[in-house]
Amino acid sequence: VGVTMPSQFTSSGTYNDAKQLAQNLGIECREVPVKPIFDVYIKSIEEHFKDLPQDITEENIQARIRGNILMAFSNKFGWLVLTTGNKSEMAVGYCTLYGDMSGGFAVIKDVYKTTVYALARYRNAVAGSNVIPATIIDRAPSAELRENQKDQDSLPPYDVLDEILIEYVEKHNSFNGILKKKNDEELVKKVLWLVDHSEYKRRQAPPGVKITSRAFGKDWRFPITNRYKQY
Repeated sequence: VGVTMPSQFTSSGTYNDAKQLAQNLGIECREVPVKPIFDVYIKSIEEHFKDLPQDITEENIQARIRGNILMAFSNKFGWLVLTTGNKSEMAVGYCTLYGDMSGGFAVIKDVYKTTVYALARYRNAVAGSNVIPATIIDRAPSAELRENQKDQDSLPPYDVLDEILIEYVEKHNSFNGILKKKNDEELVKKVLWLVDHSEYKRRQAPPGVKITSRAFGKDWRFPITNRYKQY
């Protein structure tokens, strides 16, 4: 069963792709719009947030509403919620605690974003048709939690990001060692900082499949409460 939870920021492309994917897979697709719930949330707390601009707070509220909806379905019907975060997102904390991280099993938590794309193309090649709509693969990835949002507003391109993550997470390479390969000090610092400071999120993530030499979880231990850093 799939659940689509459109908001005011959900593009028609994303909405239609979700419906088409469910149809191609032959699964049920239920729809629960989040905007009415989001509006109630904002109304309830607007007195405390008055005169403050909207920011990641409002973005995360939407993600957490979705998490609550999915867990309600889980409780009511006994379904297992599969979280959607991949290894690239989990590594740098591009995920929301109690939002898209809510669930019982993280199927692709050890699969880098670039590998997710490769697997999608492979799945279509095996089927001999676009079971996964080509627009899902080709469209610039976005959480769609604000107007015209793109992942690359906050992160480097995934092919660049994954190269650094493989060096740091898989090969346990140092900051200086990675810098010799990437030759972009600010970029490498940013990525390593994101990885280091997202450990508290990963500790609260559900278990998932391990496919690489070093997966987050038992393979990876990183301090949370001290100020250790690589550079």
